[in-house]
Formats: sequence, structure tokens, C-alpha cells
Amino acid sequence: MGVREAELDGGQVDGVSELKVTSAACEAAGISHWENDKEVDNLRIGYVKPQIVSWSPRITVLHNFLSTEECDFLRAIAKPRLQTSTVVDAKTGKGIESKVRTSTGMFLSSEEKKYPMVQIIEKRISVYSQVPVENGELIQVLRYGKNRYYKLHHDYFSDTFNLKSGGQRIATMLMYLSDTVEGGETYFPMAGSGNCSCGGKVVEGLSVKPFKGDAVLFWSMGLDGQSDPKSLHSACEVVSGEKWSATKWMRQRTIS
Repeated sequence: MGVREAELDGGQVDGVSELKVTSAACEAAGISHWENDKEVDNLRIGYVKPQIVSWSPRITVLHNFLSTEECDFLRAIAKPRLQTSTVVDAKTGKGIESKVRTSTGMFLSSEEKKYPMVQIIEKRISVYSQVPVENGELIQVLRYGKNRYYKLHHDYFSDTFNLKSGGQRIATMLMYLSDTVEGGETYFPMAGSGNCSCGGKVVEGLSVKPFKGDAVLFWSMGLDGQSDPKSLHSACEVVSGEKWSATKWMRQRTIS
């Protein structure tokens, strides 16, 4: 099952009604004064539309999570510093190049994390995920050109080296920074109950199409506190155009 806002607006996904926040509802509740609240602007209240697409694994699409300006800002920071992406070596815990992942990317620096716009994005991620900012890794920006992909993998660690600072990864916020791309879906083979599109192919499971400004929040840890194998996912091959995204991984504890 593929997730597209146009198809699902006003509908249900796996029997779960999507949550809608509208300005009309705010006025009916007597909170129209939010219009002059800067915090509301920073959190994009009334713009962000959460849509639960799977309970197991837990996946929520946050439509309109980033503004166009924020998307373009992150791309502009990243573009001059893109390098070949790496994967975590299960034995050493260090990053190594692999044919499993063929994107280019970079991490924002500690100084860039202090930029006002980045701080606003960080705060928004924290509020919608309910995970403290201090538990988050630095944002990574990625570019996938034509025929580029990231094969099926889990975001949680299988080594002990990376658990020393902040513990296990529990959730991921994946934000889409570009439009006009064919393919490039985020694919969850163990979610959903039907077929979906992945890189131009029809496969079983659930996929989320990359729309500029949308984000996908998914959990690598289940409600039992254990790593969830159903959170297996991939970045489908880009058929045409290019896909830009930004990833925020969140941990169990404050990252030292």
C-alpha cells in the first residue's frame, strides 16, 4: 500500500482514522489567539497533519512538517559538503562504504545546529516525537540521484560500540526536502497488508512517497521496550530526478 495524501485525505489507513488539525477547530475551541503565538508558528500548528499509517511497526506520516524555506535551507547547507554515504559495521561500529547504500550525504555540525532555523526544526521534531532534543543525533542530509538507493536495513544498532553514547536508537524522523522525483519511496515490507510501489516495481508492504515538506516518523523500538524487527525499511531506487532528505535519529538517553 502506497501512502499519498491525495488518495487518503478524509479516508482511513488500515482502519485508522487520520488526525486533522484545522484552524476552524481551533476557533471552535476558543484558541484563536494562537494566531499571534510565535511558538505555534514554529511548530507549524494548523499546517502539520499527522496521519497514522501503521501501528505495527509504528509509522506516522507528518504532512507539511517542514516549510519550503526550511527544506531549501537544509539543502543549501548540505550541497557543498556531500560525501559518499556509509553504513555501520556491525563488528567495529564504525562507518564503512557499502553497495547497500549508494547515496551521498553529510551531517550538520554542532555549530550549524545552533542556527535559529535548525533549532526550530529540532524543537519541532522533539515535540512531535516526544523525545528530548538532547537525545537526538545531528541531522543528516542525503541526496539520492538516479538509480541510487539504500537497501533493506534497521536503524537500531546491532553492535555495542554505538550504544555507549545515548543507548539504542528508538525512533527516526525522515524529512523529504525535494519534489519531482519518481521512485525513491520509503518502503516498509513488514507494514501494511497490500501492495505498493517501490522504485517502479510493485511489492508487498507499505511505502511512503517523497513529497517536499512531508516527514515520516517511525519507531525502531516496540511498546515492549525491545528493538522492533518490523521496522525494517529501505530507500527505494530513484527512477528519475533526485531525492533529497534529512534524517534525525533519536536515542534512549541524552547523547554525551
